[in-house]
Amino acid sequence: MGYAQLVIGPAGSGKSTYCSSLYQHCETLGRSIHIVNLDPAAENFDYPVAMDIRELISLDDVMEELGLGPNGGLIYCMEHLEDNLDDWLNEELDNYLDDDYLVFDCPGQIELFSHVPMLRNFVEHLKRKNFNVCAVYLLDSQFVTDVTKYISGCMASLSAMVQLELPHINILSKMDLVTNKREVEKYLDPEPHHLLSELNERMAPKFKKLNKSLIELVDEYSMVSFIPLDLRKESSIQYILAQIDNCIQYGEDADVKIRDFDANDDDE
Repeated sequence: MGYAQLVIGPAGSGKSTYCSSLYQHCETLGRSIHIVNLDPAAENFDYPVAMDIRELISLDDVMEELGLGPNGGLIYCMEHLEDNLDDWLNEELDNYLDDDYLVFDCPGQIELFSHVPMLRNFVEHLKRKNFNVCAVYLLDSQFVTDVTKYISGCMASLSAMVQLELPHINILSKMDLVTNKREVEKYLDPEPHHLLSELNERMAPKFKKLNKSLIELVDEYSMVSFIPLDLRKESSIQYILAQIDNCIQYGEDADVKIRDFDANDDDE
């Protein structure tokens, strides 16, 4: 059985930085993970790329040859990936062992994980290949500065949860860049009546019933909660990795691995 993280979230939320930090953290621990680039528009990486969608198709080529804009071109690229799941992706996955751990760094176009089917079909393909998959949704903590933005982030995350039907970890990224952490931390475990009161103050009176329904959805079903990520602290990324590992049952049925040694080692 393989294991996989699907790293998603809006553009600029820190997905590639998260992947790079995760790789460095695991390298320090002596743990093997493989980062996969699924963004056909990506250019620079701070991590070794194990698989790269640009070997299949690139956004620049699509825009030049088909005359599409960035958004239309990206959708075309992901549709092309979907058409090549049984060919290109299977061939790439065959290079990895049954218990390898893959991290897919996805594009930031929000409709890819909210209402178009490409990533969902990609996930279903991974499941058929016997991968346990967890969605890791990143939201920029600097964006969550008031209740309206918090609710907006919750709804976007919930949309991805419904679309992908995966175990889901929500992360507030870039906590190391937040100047007033109290403003953000109050949304990590918010009081529903405080949220509703603050939301009603900011919205027109005609939206009161809608506001109440949104707060009840977030609170009563406990569908959306966020974990802060501060990349300056190893404990922060270790905690998040432990939560994800638990979601995908990583290591629960793994065989004990013993490093091969050279007989000459005994002479040293």
